[in-house]
Amino acid sequence: MRVGDVRSRPSRYRQPEQPSLLSSRWVIPGIAILAVIVLGMIGVYLLSSTNLFAISQVRVVGVSHLTEKEMTELASVPSNTTLLRVDTKEIEDRLTSNPWVEKASVHRALPDTLELQITERTIAAVVDVPLANQNEVQNWAIASDGMWLMEIPKKGTDEAASVSSHVYEDAEKVLHITDLPYGVSPVVGSYCSDSSVTNALDIVSGLSTELADQVSVVSATDTVNTQLTLKSGVQIAFGAAERIRDKERVCLKLLAEHPDQISYINVRVVDKPTWRSISQA
Repeated sequence: MRVGDVRSRPSRYRQPEQPSLLSSRWVIPGIAILAVIVLGMIGVYLLSSTNLFAISQVRVVGVSHLTEKEMTELASVPSNTTLLRVDTKEIEDRLTSNPWVEKASVHRALPDTLELQITERTIAAVVDVPLANQNEVQNWAIASDGMWLMEIPKKGTDEAASVSSHVYEDAEKVLHITDLPYGVSPVVGSYCSDSSVTNALDIVSGLSTELADQVSVVSATDTVNTQLTLKSGVQIAFGAAERIRDKERVCLKLLAEHPDQISYINVRVVDKPTWRSISQA
């Protein structure tokens, strides 16, 4: 065989054809999707640049201690904005600056409504804060997370007229924390830093409803001497907010074993509880 014949003979092995970029099964759908995204972004931009979907009303949901007017004013929705341009995060931040507001979310409701959904804090206790003369107290509402909500004005005063009736209804239902040492200084919107108050809150929030629902007053002179008074009149020297459920079990057991006989229980040292009967009181 001649060399020339070898060179001229077609090869039995062909190089694989490179697939065409445009014929790839992924490229064309990808281009279509990209086009849709780009067109959508352009459409949103054009819509947001117009006054289409202008906000004409604000709806408030979830308030009872607060009013719709208060929340609307606090939201401060710009008068010239639309549902597409409005900054919902900024509005949510303004709403949660109110101590009553635990959570807030802002939703768009086409064609012209902005909805403010509010989750309020609830009053966990009313704290009797002593004044300088030690003979008077201010009633302060505090939430379960220790947030000072407000000073509750006395009924019949000018200040009370602007307070929701739900505040007074709740204040009558919840327990009172009393006998605080002088020097507790509540500030609306701040978290309580007084150990006597926080210890009392921790105790009540750590109890099961079986005993917690019976507590009417918590005397919080200090952490060690924290004392619960039940609606039945029984006093419980509870002490620090530790081993709460163990202390509770001891109290419930004694109350069940000696119904209508116990006037005082001491569970500050839960492994060595003591109690007094009504006849010993």
